[in-house]
Amino acid sequence: MKIAALISGGVDSAVAVHLLKEQGHDLHLFYIRIGLDTDEGYCSAEEDIEMCSLIAKRYGLPLDVVSLHQEYWDNVMEYALRTVKEGLTPNPDIMCNKMIKFGYFEQRWGKDFDLTATGHYASTVVENGYKWLATAVDPVKDQTDFLARISYDQLSHLTFPLGELPKSRVREIAVEANMPNAYRKDSQGICFLGKINYNDFIARHLGEKPGAIIELETGRKLGTHRGYWFHTIGQRKGLGLSGGPWYVVKKNVRDNVIYVSQGYSTEKQYGNRLHLAEMHFITTDPWNGATYPVEICFKNRHSPDFNHATLTKVGDSEYIVESTNKIQGIAPGQFGVIYDKDARICYGSGIITGQKVK
Repeated sequence: MKIAALISGGVDSAVAVHLLKEQGHDLHLFYIRIGLDTDEGYCSAEEDIEMCSLIAKRYGLPLDVVSLHQEYWDNVMEYALRTVKEGLTPNPDIMCNKMIKFGYFEQRWGKDFDLTATGHYASTVVENGYKWLATAVDPVKDQTDFLARISYDQLSHLTFPLGELPKSRVREIAVEANMPNAYRKDSQGICFLGKINYNDFIARHLGEKPGAIIELETGRKLGTHRGYWFHTIGQRKGLGLSGGPWYVVKKNVRDNVIYVSQGYSTEKQYGNRLHLAEMHFITTDPWNGATYPVEICFKNRHSPDFNHATLTKVGDSEYIVESTNKIQGIAPGQFGVIYDKDARICYGSGIITGQKVK
């Protein structure tokens, strides 16, 4: 099979290439360059490209470095900056997968291949004649939440070679194959930032706007923040307050005020209900015609934990998630990712809203 393999220079995508090559597929490697080496804060790609070249040479495969920088700025960076300026919490990794890796890349290069492969920890299953996005066997590394806005056409053209492997085995394969990046550390950067500090990026493009940090329960001013866009609901670190822990529990965008509450177990940072708008189902609505509520699992942030809940439809594309357990830091703008009750299939996602869905 003729496969376009997206590689990053990391061990995961390299092992994906190794596995596909062993299976006898005809591979063509692609590195998507989405940043420029300038003082504007974009991550350097030279080290990654050099590693990709070593992998390509090792397996005797062609490698193309393709640029989607402008598309990245227009569809991911602009989205992230616009969202934080509105006082919401963005997820640029979700948008990068939907718009860049499986959007513009597929339209321009991936369409010429039978499949596109990546090193994501995810898998697919075919049931009732449909292809579904399924979770990886390694719950800690599972990345289906980052794929929860892709379309069915995109999913139909994807394959995830690492879905059935734990991370520890992936490292073992890299060592056994004597790969040049076998011991390279995993990237911890946000998709659109790489090694760039998040607050530095925000400050560069939105500036600073000092405002008050207020204790929610008492109205007492505790300190000053640099701008509400540097903070998200549920945040604990980076507040600069003594006597903590302190958590961000509310934001007033109009007045540029951050409200905080003290203590690890403060009720103010927990909730049971998520209101989702703009629901997107990857394959199809699995509950079309069903009687609500239905049992589900969900995530509201990247985590190895799947939360049990019920889902109720209250509008054309609006839903309410009622969690069995209290959830920390429910932030408007985040994506609520919906799974079946066994946390096996990722059905899609909705955007968490700040008001009660009517």
